[in-house]
Amino acid sequence: MNELDYTQLVARLKEVVDNEQLVTATISQPRQKSSDLRRVKLKPVLLKEAYHIQFEYQYERVMKHKNLPADEAVAELESLLETFRQGQFQLKLSDLQFQLSKKFKVVFKERQTAAKQVKLTHNREKQYVLPLDEPVPFLIRLGVQSEDGKVKRQKYDKFKQINRFLEFIEDSIKHLPTDRTIRILDFGSGKSYLTFALYHFLHEMKGYDVHITGLDLKKEVIEECAGIARDLGYERLEFLVGDINEYEGESAVDMVVTLHACDVATDMALARAVRWGAKVILSVPCCQKELNRQLDASALDVMLQHGLIKERFASLATDSIRAELLGFVGYEAQLLEFIDMEHTPKNILIRAFLTNREASIEERDRYLAFKALLGADPFLERELSDRLVFNAREDVK
Repeated sequence: MNELDYTQLVARLKEVVDNEQLVTATISQPRQKSSDLRRVKLKPVLLKEAYHIQFEYQYERVMKHKNLPADEAVAELESLLETFRQGQFQLKLSDLQFQLSKKFKVVFKERQTAAKQVKLTHNREKQYVLPLDEPVPFLIRLGVQSEDGKVKRQKYDKFKQINRFLEFIEDSIKHLPTDRTIRILDFGSGKSYLTFALYHFLHEMKGYDVHITGLDLKKEVIEECAGIARDLGYERLEFLVGDINEYEGESAVDMVVTLHACDVATDMALARAVRWGAKVILSVPCCQKELNRQLDASALDVMLQHGLIKERFASLATDSIRAELLGFVGYEAQLLEFIDMEHTPKNILIRAFLTNREASIEERDRYLAFKALLGADPFLERELSDRLVFNAREDVK
């Protein structure tokens, strides 16, 4: 190890970045032991065909990323030298490492190595449930892929959305039965991208015995989807014309999916799922108008005087109420971010697993107080009234 002037170290690192010599690097040993930032890793990436350095900040519990062009990357590196004491860099033709003392004296070593190859990735390539560039029959038939498996440029967002949905399905598998046919209903299936994805993932990829029904009011869409299912040989996938509230074909269902059912149609689907004892519920609500009409909370007038804010608040409050009510009838419910299929701001997914949990009195008190504050009379609560036993005080204000 040799001593090097601090300005010489900065100049050498600038040369590394400017000449695109970096393979990978790690900067570590924070000067402040109390720092939550443990280390920073670097690698080159391409963004819109331009050379950048990706900084991966590894904190105690999370990781964050930042992609910077060469000039900004040099400035960020210099800033990191003030925070950390050690660096190890693998370069195309050498390896270098350095240590900094409290007074920024530099101990530096660089040795020549055999040439290393650098494969510049386009940022961080996402690993999808359905791999990129591999033909998937239903994606080809629905126009998402070309015959050779290439995702069409105008359908790339759709491809990402389908994969995001399948990530939720993958997390839900452990809640589904394995000793019999898995019964799944998709209310309001529409063009059925996700219905076909469900069947392909669970039956074709995972080998589960499934019976899936897509239900929608549009006869021509249902007929088209049924034809595609027949052509693909998806024997346990059917499409029927029907309404959420009038469907009477089942006594028990394992999974209920409902995307973009408008206003209380979502609540109808949730209530039906509960009565069927569905193990898994996945719902992306739409157009939550009921609470918007009911809201009567003078304490919130600073917000609710603005129509846009009132609409968004009502949507968030409605989904929060739905999650609470599912919690009162035995479900573990979560509100998660979902990439919306229609490219609107409505991108919250309600995911609920039947665990037969029992809600606490404190949870019920909290819910009743929230409902009283808003002046709300939720449709879903009325639908599930025979299953809701509130052990809390009814006079909560």
